[in-house]
Amino acid sequence: MEIHLEEIQQIHFIGIGGISMSAMAEILLKEGHQVSGSDRSMTPLLEHLQSLGATIHCPQQRENIKNPDLVIYTDAIGADNEELLEAQRRNLPLMDRASFLGVLMKTYEKSIAVSGTHGKTTTTSMLATIFKHSTIQPTIMLGGEADDIGGNVLVGSHDIVLSEACEYKANILKYHPTTAVVLNIDEDHLDFFKSIEDIERTFISYVQSLDSTSTLIINNDESNLKNIKKSAPGKVLTFSIHRTSDYRGTNISYDEQGHVRYMLLYRGNKYPVRLQVMGIHNILNSLAAIATAHHIGVSLEDAIFAMEQYRPVHRRLEFLGEKDGIKVMDDYAHHPTEIMATLSALRNTAKGKIYCVFQPHTYTRTKILLQGFADAFKLADHVVVLDIYAAREKNLNEIHSMDLVNAMKNRGTLAVYYPDFETALDHLREELRPGDLFITMGAGNVNILSQMYLQNNS
Repeated sequence: MEIHLEEIQQIHFIGIGGISMSAMAEILLKEGHQVSGSDRSMTPLLEHLQSLGATIHCPQQRENIKNPDLVIYTDAIGADNEELLEAQRRNLPLMDRASFLGVLMKTYEKSIAVSGTHGKTTTTSMLATIFKHSTIQPTIMLGGEADDIGGNVLVGSHDIVLSEACEYKANILKYHPTTAVVLNIDEDHLDFFKSIEDIERTFISYVQSLDSTSTLIINNDESNLKNIKKSAPGKVLTFSIHRTSDYRGTNISYDEQGHVRYMLLYRGNKYPVRLQVMGIHNILNSLAAIATAHHIGVSLEDAIFAMEQYRPVHRRLEFLGEKDGIKVMDDYAHHPTEIMATLSALRNTAKGKIYCVFQPHTYTRTKILLQGFADAFKLADHVVVLDIYAAREKNLNEIHSMDLVNAMKNRGTLAVYYPDFETALDHLREELRPGDLFITMGAGNVNILSQMYLQNNS
């Protein structure tokens, strides 16, 4: 479906509360379009859009569809959604979220898309910080909320757009950026992909679809990216820790808070980098951000200076506070690789025991990656597992959180199951001692529990 945004006045979003949907809605509002949208309930993001002039409907129902020129829907809604069915009945122009994002990106002279199974939001937010401290002022769409840009979107010039590019449902094939960043690939979204090979084929197709004038910026440490790198029709820039690359991090160390220090090697020159974040994985994320910004036109010195000011996006290894000598953190990790990276980073700073409350995300991911999850928590001293967060899925009673608890116990990990926040919190109050570190993990709403603990742990 071919659309011309300049000819479209009124746009309706089904599922406007999603992080990407709300970002696109804000950009359109600030460009003079009329925007309406619906979701299940009102949230701060929706209240913000309302303050900008959007018409917001809660809940979703067919009456919300007035006479839009275009209806955009998110992957999270079902085929039986009332508004989607009404738009189809009336033969209104329909477009899924990813396809519309691809259209929106094409309206900019240059576009940067950050993709990969892990680290997209962090790397994109690092880039946002670098650009915020430079003369380049792109429009930015982020998969989380960053204080440095005041939320999940920043409307800048129409020269450059920066966005995450998610591979779920092969959505990256709908984007054709001028600069593509590929961080890594891993087994995930296996409710759609058949295997890691299937994911690799999707990324190869994505890279092959880039223009010959494009630039691919790719992680040279990941051996399963080599075929993807070979597929690039344009320029290729690499970053790494272990292998020779265009941008390489060496001489890695940590300060007392566990924050990373390293030496950046570029064309025979050395540049010291001091990050205010933890974890080896964030060295690679920062290298990707620095390489991309440098390619776009920011000097290495300015990019490194900005990176040293960077603070994590909310819910990415975020320090929430300390109460009674117990440090409280939250992280979005919902995949075994991410969990291991987070716990490894925490081990560099934890003085006491690490208590982790984990909320598995989706039944499919929990079932397929069960053994990986069971192995991932070996660096935690005590794990509390909550009920699985369903997200877009229905419970077919094929997997339960107790299955994960039992698998962890079989590996010698101290793990317990609690069905709700209140009982989990009661357990933590009995167990935690001064000097311990308590972190909530998951892509659902588990962060509510850490806030509950800080507000009242008596």
